[in-house]
Amino acid sequence: MTTQSYLSELFSLDGRVAVVTGGSSGIGRAIAGALARAGAAVVVVARRREELAATVEELTADGCRAAWVSADLGTREAVRAAAEEAAKAFGEPDILVNSAGINQRPPMGELGEDVWDITMAVNLEAPYLLGQRFGPGMAERGFGRIIHVSSQQAHRAFVQSGAYGVSKGGLESLSRSQAEAWSPYGVTCNTLVPGFVMTPLNARLSSDPERVAALAARTMIGRNGLAEDFAGAAVFLASRASAYVTGQSIFVDGGLSVH
Repeated sequence: MTTQSYLSELFSLDGRVAVVTGGSSGIGRAIAGALARAGAAVVVVARRREELAATVEELTADGCRAAWVSADLGTREAVRAAAEEAAKAFGEPDILVNSAGINQRPPMGELGEDVWDITMAVNLEAPYLLGQRFGPGMAERGFGRIIHVSSQQAHRAFVQSGAYGVSKGGLESLSRSQAEAWSPYGVTCNTLVPGFVMTPLNARLSSDPERVAALAARTMIGRNGLAEDFAGAAVFLASRASAYVTGQSIFVDGGLSVH
């Protein structure tokens, strides 16, 4: 067996279909690109049509199969409609990546029910609903990969974790519950935990050079994360290579969490 054929057998996503929420920017876009370039047909779900179109145009220009669905994942009805539309593009997905997120962090004493509700809806309930829609089908077919994108704030509170940290803690628990339910049928469910990554979601923090430098210094590698740092981990978790890895929170953070 050649090196290329071995790697292809282990990591190739040829013939797979992936749905990636939040796939038009930041970490989600990097993951969508990695899965598509590894061979999967990818449906990108996000709000902004211009960013969606640009993402899909870039992937198709590279010879990938890609489509997009514009949706606001803040209501159950919108999530269900987006799931059905996504499944029409290339068929029922084998891979579900939940990367869409909302990050509003008022001080805890000022945290209103409106911010709580929308944070839980997008960050936790949408992944739950999408899992309920696609997970059983994956189990019936004997192969599936569910990948969530979490946060350091699922594990420790800092810079006003508020509702965001709670939603991400719930998301990691959701992953373990999904793993318990569906891993006996070939569906692994895992979570990627970023460190500080310069993405639109962190725009407020990114605009403070001193804070950015301090966060970089807290890593072992000596720099903050980039969206493309998640490509390899995502392909691994989406492929045959990770068949015995499930219910795990995998930190892609340059060592920040253990430094």
